[in-house]
Amino acid sequence: MGASSSTQQHPPSEQSEVESLAASTGALPLLQNAFSKLAHPQTSTLPLQSLQQCFSLNYDNLICETPKVADSFRVLLDNLGPSIADLFFVPEKGGLSWIEFLRGFVKCCGRMPASMLLNTLLRVFATTFARAGLTLKLEFESGDADCKISGFLRPIDVLMIFWMCWTMWWDARTRKFSKGKEEIFQPDVNHLVLSAVESCAEVGSDVNFWDCNISDLEIQLPVGKFLTWTLTTVPSLTDCFTQFVYARLQSCVTSENPSEISTSSFGDISSTKAQDTHLLSPGRAWTISLTFRSSISEEFLKLCCPVDGEEAEENLLYRSSLHGRGLNRFWSNIEGYHGPLLILVSANSGDASDHETSARKWIIGALTQQGFENKDVFYGSSGNLYAISPTFHVFLPSGKEKNFVYSHLHPSGRVYEPHPKPVGIAFGGTMGNERIFIDEDFARVTVRHHAVDRTYQHGSLIPHQGFLPVESLILEIEVWGLGGRSAKQMQMSYKKREELFTEQRRKVDLKKFASWEDSPEKMMMDMMSDPNAVRREDR
Repeated sequence: MGASSSTQQHPPSEQSEVESLAASTGALPLLQNAFSKLAHPQTSTLPLQSLQQCFSLNYDNLICETPKVADSFRVLLDNLGPSIADLFFVPEKGGLSWIEFLRGFVKCCGRMPASMLLNTLLRVFATTFARAGLTLKLEFESGDADCKISGFLRPIDVLMIFWMCWTMWWDARTRKFSKGKEEIFQPDVNHLVLSAVESCAEVGSDVNFWDCNISDLEIQLPVGKFLTWTLTTVPSLTDCFTQFVYARLQSCVTSENPSEISTSSFGDISSTKAQDTHLLSPGRAWTISLTFRSSISEEFLKLCCPVDGEEAEENLLYRSSLHGRGLNRFWSNIEGYHGPLLILVSANSGDASDHETSARKWIIGALTQQGFENKDVFYGSSGNLYAISPTFHVFLPSGKEKNFVYSHLHPSGRVYEPHPKPVGIAFGGTMGNERIFIDEDFARVTVRHHAVDRTYQHGSLIPHQGFLPVESLILEIEVWGLGGRSAKQMQMSYKKREELFTEQRRKVDLKKFASWEDSPEKMMMDMMSDPNAVRREDR
């Protein structure tokens, strides 16, 4: 395998230490197979060119929503693979020995704090940027993963970082399936870039979040603030790089000819682009997935890139423009679903007749860990609030209160209530002072200041929200199920039972009315002909 020759050059203790670090990631068997496949049979060393080719991206067509950025980003992707190989896999003599190969992998994917992983990701980006001949104002004090980074990032640099991470994630996810992929779609992640701008820009930076071009913004974002924002808002961003390295090495093992590694055709680009018509576009679903380090992240990723023949629309439980507006229509589509749910609300800050403010549309969301229930009190065990567009922010539970969800329909019986409870859907706050409240007609949504809410963390759901409640016209509402196939199948079984019970209640037992003597028609005619006649009462 090459490990035997490297043992002659390095002390056994050094090899054992590096192998132990690689084994802690669970990838040691894969690394052994990859080294055996790529190493030269005579020298038992791995040529650096083989690794450069292993990590190289070869997409023929790059689809970006910003043409001005597309050309620069294409050059960046062309240099990504060689930069990774040159940065981490440093050979001593000619080719990589077994120990040097393991050291490079540990530097990429080893077990280390999140801050060090983020530093590694930024170093990859900076090295690729420099190799592509682009200018970046970042400086690294040393070659260590935990070194101090100084300098600034422009909004366009941040956009390219996110696109690079998306590309690595997409490549790692689709590579395990069929071959022949020729293009990749870069989703709209401007909401994520503007979130970094809003959080990291120096005081006094005035940005119109509803109407701005990322490539034209000349704001400087201190890299220290950007690192803090990333670790707080999208902590799983670094997983894109580690998954990419792992998947590429795995492809080297499974490919018959490592020099002709091709990408997969898994995932229809046209269908991915079509999902942008939903409130939960691929870019927004991917962004929300980066806020988690749990199994629910995978459910969001399936919406970006469906697996096993699934379509993203299968998880769409309710859409107001498709199923109709109102709480009753909403309830008929989500009732019986017991699993995590994401509800998205698109609204307009301006009046419908106000053309100047009609473009100020925004999207907010709420994630619940269980299905909705018809209750006149707050309930739930956990949840998150999201500002989705034009800027992205996540508001986790504060731990002070548990007013996560409120969903109340009109009572079935017409009973007089001296103090009727509000009818609608709400998240956070208290009764009458909800953080988010959607009326029963799904016509208006009210968003209040975080001061009224002790359930979720503080922060503005809408740019320049202010202290006064914001009441806006609802444009669209979507509800996505995140409980997987089992939750969907349980809901289908629930609906079938309800339909069966409803059908049974509608049926009339004709046997009881088989004879004229027992029929209600004869009874009514007898009463009309002689209402004073004495009749036997059955008891």
